[in-house]
Amino acid sequence: MTASLPDHLASHAASFDSPRLLADVGGTNARFALELAPGSFGAVQVLACGDHVSFADAMRAYLASPEVAAFGKVAHAAVAIANPVDGDQIRMTNHHWQFSIEAVRQEVGLQTLLVVNDFYALARSLPHLGEGDKVQVGGGAPRAGAPLGLLGAGTGLGVSGLIPAGAGWTALNSEGGHVSFSPANELEVAVLQYAWREFEHVSAERFLSGAGVELIYRALAHVQGLALDPLTAPEISRRALAGECAVSSQVLEVFCGMLGTVAGNLAVTLGAQGGVYIGGGIVPRLGERFAQSPFRSRFEQKGRFASYLAQVPTYVITAEYPAFLGVSAVLAEKLSA
Repeated sequence: MTASLPDHLASHAASFDSPRLLADVGGTNARFALELAPGSFGAVQVLACGDHVSFADAMRAYLASPEVAAFGKVAHAAVAIANPVDGDQIRMTNHHWQFSIEAVRQEVGLQTLLVVNDFYALARSLPHLGEGDKVQVGGGAPRAGAPLGLLGAGTGLGVSGLIPAGAGWTALNSEGGHVSFSPANELEVAVLQYAWREFEHVSAERFLSGAGVELIYRALAHVQGLALDPLTAPEISRRALAGECAVSSQVLEVFCGMLGTVAGNLAVTLGAQGGVYIGGGIVPRLGERFAQSPFRSRFEQKGRFASYLAQVPTYVITAEYPAFLGVSAVLAEKLSA
């Protein structure tokens, strides 16, 4: 996997003489890679978080694998993690891992260990995505020098944005996935009322996540008076894409419509006329089904601001490991400071 860093970072990075460890840690999987040269990533491995007692254990397992150990000692590392990052202590929202950044640095034997929010890192990658790394859904055209919006559903709902700052960009450390969910039609009101039976506060993430797909499924079964066996999110998606289950198919329609509303909210909040990008683990797997879903019509469904949003492009990020490029840039900046 190869991508391009900005010139001022690449020139500095070209001087490093050992591989750099990069990681993208979600609630389900931890993705690791070595940056072997500026913007060139190899030895990519995806480890299940549930297979490791701690983050340090997962990092050590990666570094000890023969493919990685062959490259020699790693001194500098940067981690994007699906969690707020405020100080030294990390306690994951959607997994049981908790750790001290400094303690892990010492335990693993690193000179540098930088930890940032995963969608902060993903936002940093947006200006460097190639045409083959994204697919546009709907109309609109990006306005040069305008903010970019970012959100993505996976184990949770990540949200960020990229704001022009002089000759560069500033990424937002956002937890926008936890804003209160706002229904846009009567069916979504009924789904929300069902969710209130389980949760005092129903955030956008409660629906726009893997667990959210399952919650929508249960809610629709309840609303329609159907006695259905519980299904996992992957199975719901599989049945929907295969045309095997009408309720599963409806789940995807509701999910995509909800995502369109949240994406439209983000666009008008940030003034994201440079475009809104969709990442995460769920949407890229939906393929053409997502393009045919209510997502784009709901994105534009903002009354007096419908024409404004019709001009804002929306993209699905299709790059396999886009966060590596963002976290690489963050690490290069840290080491050049």
